[in-house]
Amino acid sequence: MRLQCLSCDPRWPARAAVSLQAALNDDHWVQLIGPGAEQSRVPETIIPPGPGLLLAGGGSSGSRRLCLHPVAHFDQSASATALWLARIGIAAAEVQLFNPLPMHHVSGLMPWWRSRRWGVSHVWLPPALMRDIPALMRYCEQQEGWCVRPALLSLVPTQLMRLMADPIGVSWLQHFKVIWLGGAALSSPLAHQARLHGLRLAPCYGATETAAMVTALTPQRFLDGEVGCGDPLIDVQLRLDADSALLVKTPRLAVGCWQATVPDRLAPLAGPSGWWCSGDRAKSIAGLQVLGRRDGAIQTGGEIIHPESLEARLLALASRHQLSLEAVLLLGVPDPEWGERLVALVRLGDPAQLALLDRLTASWPPAERPRRWVLCDALAPTAAGKWERSRWLQWFRTL
Repeated sequence: MRLQCLSCDPRWPARAAVSLQAALNDDHWVQLIGPGAEQSRVPETIIPPGPGLLLAGGGSSGSRRLCLHPVAHFDQSASATALWLARIGIAAAEVQLFNPLPMHHVSGLMPWWRSRRWGVSHVWLPPALMRDIPALMRYCEQQEGWCVRPALLSLVPTQLMRLMADPIGVSWLQHFKVIWLGGAALSSPLAHQARLHGLRLAPCYGATETAAMVTALTPQRFLDGEVGCGDPLIDVQLRLDADSALLVKTPRLAVGCWQATVPDRLAPLAGPSGWWCSGDRAKSIAGLQVLGRRDGAIQTGGEIIHPESLEARLLALASRHQLSLEAVLLLGVPDPEWGERLVALVRLGDPAQLALLDRLTASWPPAERPRRWVLCDALAPTAAGKWERSRWLQWFRTL
């Protein structure tokens, strides 16, 4: 078998890293799988020579897809990041990397990959440790090189907010020379608080399709009050089309994507000219400012989710448990901690079953689980079967 499946338990990321290294040493392709996910049946006949990785990304249609990256793409991403660090006076070979992000996501994979490429230490920070901030501080203080080597950290805004709510968390964050922040937009109030504490944030933009970060704002520019995600890394070009869609060109773009709906081939990402349409809207290239998703996707807690696919899962779940769920619509509403949180509008034949829906989805990943359930007897799509999401969002706001 040239294709292996590797389950990544967030509680034990170091174990998964050891297994991944062994598989790559044997020239295998490896699909990284997070909790609750299943292995995709990708035919080995369509996979190019290895080694490489298959990482889950969100397709514009809402269906999940796998992005195929040879290891050279991750090496190049690490090299481009090292050059970015050099421009702000930090030598990649002298740093220490701290990583609280899940390994099956490209954002959690890359800190570990950079440590391999740069020959420096990498410290995993499992979820339980991130929830116990005093223990987190004690653990990091015990690491060789703490307060000696420049410490680098990768976070999503939800994690940043939780850490900043605790004085010990603020003190911990102040130790880092660079805190790359991605996965969702940084709110103005949170950015203001971070500047007041002197936190050296580096808001960045990237995707699974591009082997992680393609732009980053330097910490000094952030502290000086600049907004946005900074400028492209050395191996990246950006442009906007007539509809403000953000297009990216980079040699580390995934070689193809696989979807279960078209199982016998890989779909190319870029057009003939090499440009990939990211699915995001932006208003500036010099100091990238991203306006949001073009395809209706929702960003919550550093994750991108597609409401249509979750609505289908909810209807199927209700059917299996013989619940009278007649219609469901998921909306993203602003949330200061998560960026957006999911609200489920539902039409039920038996309103008393609302609590059952909440219990049945309790084991779903946090970003995919509705945080509020609202009964709506009038809930229905248009005659053409389309949902007027803006209309129902306005209805929700009147509650």
